[in-house]
Amino acid sequence: MGCCSGRCTLIFICTLQLVLALERQVFDFLGYQWAPILANFFHIIIVILGLFGTIQYRPRYIVVYTVWAAIWVAWNVFIICFYLEVGGLSKDSDLLTFNISAHHSWWSEHGPGCVRREMPQAPGVHTTESHSYITVMGCFVDYQYIEVMHSGAQILVALLGFVYACYVVSAITEEEDSCLRK
Repeated sequence: MGCCSGRCTLIFICTLQLVLALERQVFDFLGYQWAPILANFFHIIIVILGLFGTIQYRPRYIVVYTVWAAIWVAWNVFIICFYLEVGGLSKDSDLLTFNISAHHSWWSEHGPGCVRREMPQAPGVHTTESHSYITVMGCFVDYQYIEVMHSGAQILVALLGFVYACYVVSAITEEEDSCLRK
């Protein structure tokens, strides 16, 4: 199998997936989104496994990557449904933080063009947690659409990875079969 075939394309797609996943991981950490952090962590490990399998001609590793790509597409469809509030889901729920904290998407306060203002607590009210009420105005793009765009990009790259991984597994298996027949 030549390098300019599906194998090199799959290596490029896996590398692109790693970059996109690391970028997403950073912003999920900033927003304390624990469910996406765990999903991104597994995604990074499986993509590295798929990359290794592609480079080392290991079809079993590529098959694991292929199965994960399908799961990853489903996860990102869920994230899109979550932020667009489809089917009874609410973007204001603590579902992505496992109900551990009241954190939310980092983009909700730090999106492009957003102006963030903190309102201090009422005088005389003292709590151990000095949280302020935060208002955000003037955002060019609402945060849920930024999250949807992230997930859409992840779906697109995962589908490409799925198709090329199937092709590479087929090509490697065919090569092995032709070597066994000789």
